[in-house]
Amino acid sequence: MADILWELSAAEKRRTRMAAFIDAQRAAGETGLVAPDAPDAFACLHRWSVTRPDRFWAAVWRYCGVIADERSGAPPWDDVLVGGERMAPPDSMLGPRWFTGARLNFAENLLAGEGASLALVAWDERGPAGRLTFGELRQAVASCASALRAAGVAPGDRVAGFLPNIPETVIAMLAATSIGAVWSSCSPDFGAAAVLDRFGQIVPRVLICADGYHYAGKRIPLGDRNAEVAAALPSVERCVIVPNLDRDARPERLAERFPHAIAWRDFLAGHEHAAAVYERLPFGQPAFIVYSSGTTGAPKCIVHSAGGTLLQLLKEHVLHVDIRREDRVFYYTTCGWMMWNWLVNALAVGAAAVLYDGAAFPPARPAILWDMAADEGVTVFGTSAKYLALAEKHGLRPATTHDVRGVRTILSTGSPLAAHSFDYVRREAGPHIQLSSISGGTDIVSCFVLGNPLTPVRRGEIQGRGLGMAVEVFDGAGRAITGVAGELVCTKPFPSMPARFWNDPGAEKYRAAYFARYPNVWRHGDWALLTGDGGVVIYGRSDTTLNPGGVRIGTAEIYRQVEQLPEIVESVAVGAEVRASDGGHDTEVVLFVRLAPGVTLDDALCARLRDVIRRNTSPHHVPRRIHAVADIPRTVSGKIAELAVREAIHGRPADNAGALANPGALAEYQEFGKSLDS
Repeated sequence: MADILWELSAAEKRRTRMAAFIDAQRAAGETGLVAPDAPDAFACLHRWSVTRPDRFWAAVWRYCGVIADERSGAPPWDDVLVGGERMAPPDSMLGPRWFTGARLNFAENLLAGEGASLALVAWDERGPAGRLTFGELRQAVASCASALRAAGVAPGDRVAGFLPNIPETVIAMLAATSIGAVWSSCSPDFGAAAVLDRFGQIVPRVLICADGYHYAGKRIPLGDRNAEVAAALPSVERCVIVPNLDRDARPERLAERFPHAIAWRDFLAGHEHAAAVYERLPFGQPAFIVYSSGTTGAPKCIVHSAGGTLLQLLKEHVLHVDIRREDRVFYYTTCGWMMWNWLVNALAVGAAAVLYDGAAFPPARPAILWDMAADEGVTVFGTSAKYLALAEKHGLRPATTHDVRGVRTILSTGSPLAAHSFDYVRREAGPHIQLSSISGGTDIVSCFVLGNPLTPVRRGEIQGRGLGMAVEVFDGAGRAITGVAGELVCTKPFPSMPARFWNDPGAEKYRAAYFARYPNVWRHGDWALLTGDGGVVIYGRSDTTLNPGGVRIGTAEIYRQVEQLPEIVESVAVGAEVRASDGGHDTEVVLFVRLAPGVTLDDALCARLRDVIRRNTSPHHVPRRIHAVADIPRTVSGKIAELAVREAIHGRPADNAGALANPGALAEYQEFGKSLDS
């Protein structure tokens, strides 16, 4: 059993919002629940949430105060769940349906905070960049929504944002969803081809761009890229330019190639005092289109509903993360990653969302995220496993250099969190902090497994399964297993399942993506283990697990060991297909490492790497070949592109290389591949 690093006292547990939720359900007569400070309180709550999803999700709706059309003396819905026995939608697309008859508006729920309360805080690499109260944000959204309506935008139309993580992005998203339009965004580090691979599929009516952004100490103008994107989207009737680099910027340069361009302030002119209007639509009304990484083909356009996104994220924020109105919630993300949606939804709790746009470690100020956390009173600090690993290598010691006593929770996602990063956070950020590793994805715009306030944080483990999420680990025969790694699955419906894929009328792509392996069971594509104490360990993507000698290995198991060495900045491991001695084919593990400055990959370092892997994992994990590289390919959302590396070393093209932030990095892997059979 892993070491316990953090746990609330019984008295502290009773003060959490999850405890209040349990008490409310027990008072309402729900059986099977126990007192919040009981050792099995969370296990009992989870069991109830998946065995009685109708009662659980209705309770979440009421407890979190969802705003919707009311009915005298009756709930604001007809049925909580229809078709709950079906996970995969049949050809008719009538899969499970939630809260039938209910009508709500996503933006209205996010903008209900008290007028004088802080709603948005914005920073970039230069420091503070603005703040808005809920009252100011409501008016800004009403003005933008009025301008969008004047431009002809109606419910169901798509509004696309090619924007940094700035207040105008939040305003535009809320304005679009207040009308009932569908919002979709890409961050400005996407190349034009990658943007068009996404927006070109969804046929947006309005495109909102920024004139540029700051990154790693550089000003990066976007005029040419905006023009290329706008000119290639014939559906766009209006292109709005937000001045981010230059507050007095005009869109003349873009207008030369795209006549429908207009400056943000001109777009809003005449709408400054518009009244707020919220179009209440069915629970399942599409609100967002997000995208798969696209490293193995054209990105999937995943449509999420207004109600499903709102309710699922309210559950996570209120119950799992214990967010309250006085909190300030930060997540290091771009607008091309679903964690941006996750962050902004904190407004629905009445908390302030803290936005940051720029590099995580800008050259002039590598500790800027902790500067921001201290100066702004951040209470929930969200980041990635890679950030925490690099922060340790950078020697950042936030508890020593900053006043971070107000930070009570650090959230980590994007890749599995190594055990040594748990130690780093406890040592250098403080033992009072709950380090919650979380995992889910763009596909569900939320989490399958995450933290909670009622169970302990154990070293190297995610605390448990999400409420309402019937998560299991299956072996190859589709049997639920514990204590052994297998496929992470979900066996029952949940509200934030995709409404559909765009341009997939028969749901064939949708079913193939999640339900091809196990009938009527969602296979998520993660290689995972459920522990005996309810914890979860994620080993990486199951489609990139290694299989040397027929033994399946998660790549994260290798990274956890390798990246503890100070000589290694980061690494990527893939399975190389090689000729076996009998003339057939075998798979051998190849490890690519990016070295710290001044370090050489010599025989001694290779021996140390192999030794630490062998001692802490197994002989099967030990790489046959270790090779130093200058860079490691990543998707634009920052995830290591293992599949692209695997294809490159075998001389196969990496489909949709535009989805990579650094596609040029593949060249040295292609060159390495020539040596595989030598």
